[in-house]
Amino acid sequence: MRMRIGVLIGGLLLAAAPLWAQQRFIATGVIEYEKKVNMHKLIEDNTWTREMKEQMPVYRVSYFNLLFDSTQSVYKAGREVADDKWKNFWGADDNGDNIVHQQFATGTSTMLKQVFEKKYLIQDSAIQIEWRITDETRTIAGFDCRKAVGKMFDSLYVVAFYTDQIMAPAGPEQYSGLPGTILGLGFPRFYTTIFATKVELKVPAPAELTPPAKGQRIKRRELMTQIKEVFKWGSEEERQKGFWSVIL
Repeated sequence: MRMRIGVLIGGLLLAAAPLWAQQRFIATGVIEYEKKVNMHKLIEDNTWTREMKEQMPVYRVSYFNLLFDSTQSVYKAGREVADDKWKNFWGADDNGDNIVHQQFATGTSTMLKQVFEKKYLIQDSAIQIEWRITDETRTIAGFDCRKAVGKMFDSLYVVAFYTDQIMAPAGPEQYSGLPGTILGLGFPRFYTTIFATKVELKVPAPAELTPPAKGQRIKRRELMTQIKEVFKWGSEEERQKGFWSVIL
């Protein structure tokens, strides 16, 4: 009887081991993220916008997918929101065509980005973020995550939660560079959060990881110079919001 129990327990442990290993050291998969932007706070408050805000939801919600393997990742639009009032209000989707491809070994990125009427292909090094890892933790989409605070472009701060259970040094949009995958991100200055809703343990097809190739080729600094020329109206805060909403 004892022998049978021992064999049964051993069999259960062997059956569970591959699943545990897969969960603990994930090298490939697909992550869905929910992006929420507090539009009421993001948009400048005045007589016209006050009237508009009364008829529009506080948050704009959208979904994106991060596909990755051990060498690269692609971040792009995911499932559509059934009743996206903000998309209907603007008359177009401001980020639905955007794609970010990151190559881990070289630290480079290729980004297809819609800027007003043009589509740009930004091929450059990945955005450099100075990360400070803290002891704070939380669970996101079933994974243990650690908090990190990042600074980029000298004055912009972002808060991220990453897990080393997923090995790819990737994350939503252009945010990366931590020892694991970013599953949660907050951009306080722009009232934006991006959090993983689920992680699928599957291997993306090679075609799904192909970097974008069409668009007017440009370097990030060159695009930043051009965009600064556009945002010369409104308050300083509004100019900054407009500028960074295009660049990031």
